[in-house]
Amino acid sequence: MIDYKSTLQIALNSLKVNKMRSALTSLGIIIGVAAVIIMLAIGSGANKQVQENMESMGSNLLTIRSATAKTGGVSMGMGTKPTLSVKDAIAIKRQARGVEAVAPVLNSSKQVMYGNQNWSTTVYGVDTAYLYAKNYEINLGKSFNRDDDNNAAKVALIGKTIETELFGDVNPIGKTIRIGNVPFKVLGTLKSKGQMGAMDQDDLIFIPITTAQRKVFGTDFPGAVSQIIVKAKSIEDSAIAQKDIEEILRRRHNLGKAQPNDFQIRNSAEFQEKMKSTVQTFAILLASIASVSLIVGGIGIMNIMLVSVTERTKEIGIRMAIGARAVDIRTQFLIEALVLSLLGGLIGVIVGIIIAILIGKIFATSIVISAFPIFLSFGFSGLVGIGFGYYPAYKASLLNPIDALRYE
Repeated sequence: MIDYKSTLQIALNSLKVNKMRSALTSLGIIIGVAAVIIMLAIGSGANKQVQENMESMGSNLLTIRSATAKTGGVSMGMGTKPTLSVKDAIAIKRQARGVEAVAPVLNSSKQVMYGNQNWSTTVYGVDTAYLYAKNYEINLGKSFNRDDDNNAAKVALIGKTIETELFGDVNPIGKTIRIGNVPFKVLGTLKSKGQMGAMDQDDLIFIPITTAQRKVFGTDFPGAVSQIIVKAKSIEDSAIAQKDIEEILRRRHNLGKAQPNDFQIRNSAEFQEKMKSTVQTFAILLASIASVSLIVGGIGIMNIMLVSVTERTKEIGIRMAIGARAVDIRTQFLIEALVLSLLGGLIGVIVGIIIAILIGKIFATSIVISAFPIFLSFGFSGLVGIGFGYYPAYKASLLNPIDALRYE
């Protein structure tokens, strides 16, 4: 039976004799484990940030845009040819399955002024369903209501960027701004949603859609809108709703079987799943690259252990001569390799967590450190120690005691 306690003590004493070499041998494992933890923390943080950004824009959304206008054979892009109307939105709300909210939208860029301050932004003509579907919340003041929409009231909700650029430290509630040449009373401000990639989600103004149609933008035909936002009840319902919406709009627009759609439907759920998949793939790629460092560290352990076997050949011979078995020698060298890798793994975990936190603070990015990658990295470092330490241990156990005692 193997005396693990004494074998462990012998292994630790052997490592203490060459402290510097033991430390340098563990360095590869330290770097590998730290790299894996840092990469997984960055990848998980990126995934979390993508999810938060997607949720801030609204979930289970279908965006319906008007058709593409062509000038001289050149496509001007989706939404440039008005084919959607408020009546289309009403029909979708009444007839499509799995729909929770429907919001017609008319938007365009406008110059906005307050006093001697001015700012170019996007003005959205919407109703309250849009704020619900896109997860916008009131920060100060109040939202416009159905009466404001019915009466085409000249009232507005402003985003945080508009509030900062036009008003600074002044309370904007009740103040009058000019959108183009039309005066609007500020009813409320919106809670900040921050950046979504290159898009500032706070650089916008909401006004009632009837006001936008009659007094700000004008329309090519009564009730025309540039897009319709539909919020489905769930991800599963979004697919059902998309199919129903296509049938409803084709029927309302009198499109024949051979005619293409004069609108486009985009499903945010599909886009969100693709983004999540991309980010997860990126995180796995980063972790895989970092894991190469662990393999390199394991090779370093194997090389040093082979050197150690050569240097301690005579010691091995003496131990065998006084009764040590091949399994005892093999166990001793395996324990040495395991201690080196586990010690390196432990230090690597600490270093990786510290560096990941510093990266998050320095670059103001989201970092997620969870228990799983820590245990995974630490466990893998132990497997590396056993895997790459086995051959040197096996080689040491095969030495002939007489030849080992004669070794110089």
